Amino acid sequence: MTHAPSRPVRAGAAAVGVLGALALAGCASATGDGGDAASDAGGTAADGGSAGYVDGTYTAEGTYATPESVETITVTVTLADDVVTEVEVVGDPQKSESQQFQSQFIGGISAEVVGKDIDEISVSRVAGSSLTSGGFNQAIDTIKAEAAA
Repeated sequence: MTHAPSRPVRAGAAAVGVLGALALAGCASATGDGGDAASDAGGTAADGGSAGYVDGTYTAEGTYATPESVETITVTVTLADDVVTEVEVVGDPQKSESQQFQSQFIGGISAEVVGKDIDEISVSRVAGSSLTSGGFNQAIDTIKAEAAA
């Protein structure tokens, strides 16, 4: 009979599934009130608490292509309750035109992102510079991944 071995396997799989569900249920109640970890850590952005990023200062590089070169910028942001409280961008222009656009971008980026939730940041054109925005957005994505709680 080839069907006999499959019955214990199905019963074992069912038992593992039930035990896994019980273990997860135990984790949910470990927060004290049956709520989720985000609400215990201060709630969500909608109610004024943290939505999932650890406060701190983070730095990442972003790259973008111009018709003449590939450029790199270094972005540093400070987060508090998922809001950008400070931003610094340092360019490393390879071409004189890139130096001009990076400088314009650096001069205008603070007004675009400081005071905003990091999840709402996606710049497309800052102070006349559009290509630099691609590198900035790439760096922000990296920072979000690093800062995720």
